[in-house]
Amino acid sequence: MLYFLAKAALSGLLAALVSEMAKRSPAFGALVASLPLISILAVIWLWRDTADSNRIASQMEATFWYVLPSLPMFLLVPAMLRGGFQFWPSLIAGCILTSVLYLITAWILARFGIQL
Repeated sequence: MLYFLAKAALSGLLAALVSEMAKRSPAFGALVASLPLISILAVIWLWRDTADSNRIASQMEATFWYVLPSLPMFLLVPAMLRGGFQFWPSLIAGCILTSVLYLITAWILARFGIQL
């Protein structure tokens, strides 16, 4: 349980640091946020817990496929905010768009024999 709490604390600390960096410099905060820090940490934790190369390969490949449908959210939310929409509706719309695109991506990939 202590190990789990340490993993959660370190992962959460990274998210908090990114938000603090973004307060000072949105561009630098975005740069750090765009780094796959959480994905790398997840793979490190997974390796430490399982030492299973196949599981890590599957994790990283699935992460690649799931990143692609999440990218339009980073265009929709700013467009909505600049268009006069409030923060929460914009964020919710971005999350809904991403969820729909995840489902579409999984469906398309399954048709090509790629299971996520």
